[in-house]
Amino acid sequence: MQKCYNIMITGTVQDIGFRALIEDIARLYELKVFTFNDVDGSVKMVCGGENGVIADFLEEINSRGTESGVVIHEITSEEIPFQIYLPHGFSRLYTDDLADVGRKLDKGNEILGHISNDTSELPGISKGIEGLNSKFDSFSTKFDSYIIEQKEHNQWMSITNAWMSTTSALRRSS
Repeated sequence: MQKCYNIMITGTVQDIGFRALIEDIARLYELKVFTFNDVDGSVKMVCGGENGVIADFLEEINSRGTESGVVIHEITSEEIPFQIYLPHGFSRLYTDDLADVGRKLDKGNEILGHISNDTSELPGISKGIEGLNSKFDSFSTKFDSYIIEQKEHNQWMSITNAWMSTTSALRRSS
């Protein structure tokens, strides 16, 4: 008999492609699952399937997640005592708000910044190509400008989100 489970995975599990890995495993096991990143830093899901299959699914997540560099502190699972109508296959719930999107862009900008500052890990790029250094310097300058603009935008969005939350709370209390 199919049962439904509430599952929470804690650790370094967001912004690293972990839900895509969960999706691959869920499809392999033909499970009905929806998953989302929660604001507490965890990945949460509701999953429907046979007890043994769910246990195998969670073991596979732990094993393959760890192999791919995910740091899993804990996987908790509890049976939901009533039937939940789940989608046919795997579904991701997009819960990102503008602040979360900004945080992800900041992280991407940081990674790209390291690449623009240190090309030593990209062997042979500048060898044999005349003018590459000057073109790269030009790109780096433009990219640095983009990073500054993006950080300013993200700060503005954070202030706007805070203002919208306060305004919304004031409206509800009136």
